[in-house]
This record gives sequence, C-alpha cells and structure tokens, in this order.
Amino acid sequence: MAKRDFYEVLGVGKSADEKELKAAYRKLAKQLHPDANPGDKTAEAKFKEISEAYDVLKDPQKKAAYDRFGHQAFEGGMGAGRGPNGGAGFGPEFNSSMSDIFEDLFGDFMGGQRGAGGAGGQRRGGRGGTGASRGADLRYNMEISLTEAFTGKNAQIRVPSSVACDTCGGSGAKPGTSPKTCGTCGGQGAVRSQSGFFTVERTCPTCQGRGQVISDPCSACGGQGRVTKERTLSVNIPSGVEDGTRIRLANEGEAGLRGGPSGDLYIFLSVRPHEFFQRDGADLFCKVPVSMTAAAMGGEIEVPTIDGKKARVNVPEGTQTGKQFRLKGKGMPVLRSSQMGDMYIQVAVETPVNLTRRQRELLKEFEKEARNNSPESEGFFAKAKAFWDGFGG
Repeated sequence: MAKRDFYEVLGVGKSADEKELKAAYRKLAKQLHPDANPGDKTAEAKFKEISEAYDVLKDPQKKAAYDRFGHQAFEGGMGAGRGPNGGAGFGPEFNSSMSDIFEDLFGDFMGGQRGAGGAGGQRRGGRGGTGASRGADLRYNMEISLTEAFTGKNAQIRVPSSVACDTCGGSGAKPGTSPKTCGTCGGQGAVRSQSGFFTVERTCPTCQGRGQVISDPCSACGGQGRVTKERTLSVNIPSGVEDGTRIRLANEGEAGLRGGPSGDLYIFLSVRPHEFFQRDGADLFCKVPVSMTAAAMGGEIEVPTIDGKKARVNVPEGTQTGKQFRLKGKGMPVLRSSQMGDMYIQVAVETPVNLTRRQRELLKEFEKEARNNSPESEGFFAKAKAFWDGFGG
C-alpha cells in the first residue's frame, strides 16, 4: 500500500513550522502510543506512521528533500532507519533523535522517571554510587520587639535537628566497614526494563535509588548516617528588619543522608506590637493625647522616640484633633541602608472628665465669653440650619 503524505499523516500544512509539527505529533502520539493502547495493532501501526513522518519533517534537511522528491527521497536506505523488508523501521538513529520528546510525552506511562542524563533534575538519592542525599531545610520562628528591630541584635537560638553521626562519620556503616555497591542496579540507583519500543527506567527497589546498600549498619544511627541533637546557633539580626523578614543560615539545616550536604535553616521574624508606636515601612506613628487647654493655648510637649530618648514638639495655639507633626529622621532605619524613616506625632485633644463644681463654673463662664472661637462647629451648624430650613420650606 502506498504511503500517505507525511503532512497529511500529521494533519498539518506544508508551511507548518517546527513548533506546529511538534505540537501535532505530541497530540497524536499521546493518543496512539502502544502503552496507551495495549494489544491494538491498528494504533501501533499508526504510531509508527506518525513517528516516521515526524522524524523526517522535524529535520530541515530531510524536510527539504521530502518537499522536493516526496517518499522517493528516502528509498534505498536514505533518511530514517529501514526495516528488514525495506520498510521504515526504528533504528538507533531514530531512537536517539526521538528520546527527548518521548521522555517528555510518556512520563506518565514510565512512572514519572526520566532517562539517564535527561532533563529530570537531580536524581533521588544522588544516583551514581554515592548513596548520599541533601538534608531538608528547617524553619525557625523568632519573635522580636520593635526596639530590637530598630537596633538589631545577635540572638542565640537552640534548634533540634539532624546532624552527622560521629560514630560512623556520616556513612551509615558500622565503623571498620563501608557501604557496598548495590548488586541490583550496579550502583546506578535505577533499573531498566523494556516496554514496547522504549526502555523504562525506575528507581531501584533494593537500594531505593541510592546506588549503595549497607549490610552492617552503624548502631548509633541505624544506618542513616545522622542523629538528632539540639544545637545552639548565633543569629545576627540587622537593624531595620520588618515583620516577615526571612534570614537564611546556609548549611545549618538537617544533615544530609549518609554524608550528603546539609540543608539550610530559615529564620522567620515576627515583630511584636509596640505600646506607643505603629510602624509603616520605615516610618513610625505615635498618637499623643493633649489637654484641651494645651491645645487651645498652645505649648510644648515631650514625646518618646524609638531610641529611648525624648523629643520636644511645639503645639501651636488652636491645635485640633488629628493634627500631625513630623519629626524627620526619628523613624526606623531602612534595612541595609544609612537612610532613616520619619516619626509622625498625631494629636488627640482630650476632653476633660469628672469635672468639679468649680471647673463647671469656669467652663460655663468661658462658654459665655467665647465668640468666634469655634469656626468649624459654627460653620457646620450654620449649614445644618440652612439644610433644615430647606425642608421646612
């Protein structure tokens, strides 16, 4: 039977670029792969057909030859590998050129394992015969005061974590012995089996991907190469840190398995609320109560600053509630910078309570004498009266 046109096989036009060809092939290959259609000879034949078509069209030189001469360009052994009867086969050249896309396409069929040397990232257990793996990262939550965030501090913390076993030196084997190469996988950490046209690689069940086995484990660590201990660490907290700041201590996490590298320790900081100050980035805000008389007549008040000192603030005559005064450079330091934030004083005029008889008399006298002393309230009630009169009309 005559071969179908390769473009027709993949369902694309002759102007299709490399991206379109690959997308078309991926879609069809997922549908027709033998592992997805066990025992289906029709699907297997179609899979061979689309594979041959893609193998030719993805190669610029083969594609150019096919566009000019059609299938005749590959007669007599040219192009893709040939089968025993002269038909298109799946030789070493084909397997090599297609291995990358097959690993990507059929990871589900192959248990999620990538081929040796593929783009699957670091192998479990560090395959290759070392038997080591990196330790886990650890988290430590630390609470500090706003004053400590202002000044910075050097803190001592106690962290329970896994450390390398002193008895076996982290190898996991009894002193005087050493781990042996796994006989099942030959130290590779993986075993391979044939599945249809492809080789499937899986984690070695004997060594669990480490490539080594320990026949005589260390009694102190049970063959793990690490034990749990509590360590005391010094943490430098720079000035200007904010709530949620993360500090990384490299290699201070959990020890690696069987001599592997240690993980990292991450310190997560939380800053306690302050009794006076509210923080917004590098700026501080402080709400200061001022007596009614001080606000009316004006004067000078003393307010605390985050460094434990005092600052004098001049309150003008007639200051109202909500008035803010800025103290430049009296805020928080900017992390890893010489800059400083500002401090804002917000006035809250305090109404006197629990008045004595004499105080009441004085306030009544003041009210009689007060003329044009409350422009905001007078303006408000004048507008309110006009509003009510409008409804009455």
